[in-house]
Amino acid sequence: MDDQHDHRTEIRDFLASRRAKITPERAGLPTSGRRRVPGLRREEVAVLAGVSTEWYTRLEKGHISGVSEDVLAAVAQALQLDEDERTYLFDLARAARPARRTPSRRRDVAVPPRIEWLLDSITMSAAFVRNGRLDVIAHNPLGRTLHAPMFDSPTTDRRGRPNFARFHFLDDTSHDFFVDWESGAAATVALLRAEAGREPRDRTLRELVGELSTLSQDFRTLWAAHDVRIRHDGVKRLQHPEVGELELTYQSVDLPVSQRAVHDLSLYTAEPGSTSEDRLKLLTSLAATRTARTGTAETDQRS
Repeated sequence: MDDQHDHRTEIRDFLASRRAKITPERAGLPTSGRRRVPGLRREEVAVLAGVSTEWYTRLEKGHISGVSEDVLAAVAQALQLDEDERTYLFDLARAARPARRTPSRRRDVAVPPRIEWLLDSITMSAAFVRNGRLDVIAHNPLGRTLHAPMFDSPTTDRRGRPNFARFHFLDDTSHDFFVDWESGAAATVALLRAEAGREPRDRTLRELVGELSTLSQDFRTLWAAHDVRIRHDGVKRLQHPEVGELELTYQSVDLPVSQRAVHDLSLYTAEPGSTSEDRLKLLTSLAATRTARTGTAETDQRS
């Protein structure tokens, strides 16, 4: 199956899945009689977007190259896409433009020293830098200690880097670590789906999706839903093996490390005065102690 066919299939499945979510009542259209399929018909989307049924049918078959941004915006409005879904649709359109390269492996971008210094200066929050494939490429000591089950998992790569998606779907201990495993799994897949829209020709990403699809039925089911998520924030509950349950707020912000790849800085912290804050402070002490021991051991080895 060639790259162009893959891309058209992705566009088709995404648009069809969004169309199936919109009822005529929600779209403000009159309804009569029984409907054989859920959601809107293609001709109804065409009416809402102000285009012909033939044109929209062609678009939903994946022929998106050359479509103007105004028309894409009209389709996004007709399908009631949220901001992340709209961005994803436009990413798919950009990827369909001619004269694109064949699938390639993007070189990992090294985290510059200034970012390492920033991470080390954050002492009361768990912090880490993540790329679009959900690899953790840098972290502070508390970030390592908080996510110890993931860093210690056999799903890490040969450099010891954990990957949220691999840990979530390929390590059974993730079900114990993530209290709300199902919602976390859905968010993880939606983040990967957004990255696939930005970088559809990233061979390493394709291999990751292929690996997860082959080994995890849960991943296959969620991937087929075509849900998209770009922004990542909220509340996360973790069952930590050393301090027990933690309820943390987390926020991810874009990190301009490189123009060639997407990175973000994620921060996890606890509500002041809460039990989770006390437990996070305990983890902070444990992280500091282990970092000091590691530093001492490295000094002894050089002596």
